Amino acid sequence: MITLDDVKKNEEVQALIEGTQKQLNVLGFTEHSYRHIGIVSKRAADILETFGYPQERIELAKIAGYLHDIGNCVNRNDHAQSGAILAYQILKEMGMPHEERTEIMMAIGNHDEQTGTAISDISAALILADKSDVHRDRVVNKNIATFGKHDRVNYAVTDTKLILDKENKKIILSIQIDTKICPVLDYFEIFMERTMMSKYAAKYLGIWFELIINNLKLL
Repeated sequence: MITLDDVKKNEEVQALIEGTQKQLNVLGFTEHSYRHIGIVSKRAADILETFGYPQERIELAKIAGYLHDIGNCVNRNDHAQSGAILAYQILKEMGMPHEERTEIMMAIGNHDEQTGTAISDISAALILADKSDVHRDRVVNKNIATFGKHDRVNYAVTDTKLILDKENKKIILSIQIDTKICPVLDYFEIFMERTMMSKYAAKYLGIWFELIINNLKLL
């Protein structure tokens, strides 16, 4: 079986990840490189492992999380779809069976809130992992005076925890926002679609999604 370690060693994957961040730096987006994909890969795997999915599905979720943003190297627009096709071809060349690479392709192709939705366990885990990574460490621009709304909201988030509650069958996204930097309302202005996508992804897995901001349960 092709594993995440195999994918990490692939030079084509490395080039796409580095090209992704180079392009997004120019466009002024938040970080989508090794930090982000590492977190998403681990969280997606942790979700499936916590809620009792087979090891084979967990490994595929790891790979989907690691590759999910490589389409940004093509263009930010439709990056989920272009990334899905790139991942499918790379994994094919690496010798991954077509059933497995198809699962990864579907998950990546459906992770963006503008066009996607949870269509499998791997897809749902990827969505929950991806949308939970909100934190000031993602802000590439270090000049606060020039922050746009996305930079300001991410920079205001001083701590994020994704809590997996197996006993009560729920996932809790707990966020701490420095309201001196931005009000909580700004978070919802940007992330409402992503929050609802996470809610439906959790529902697909048969669990509940909760959002806590500054120790107050909002969903």
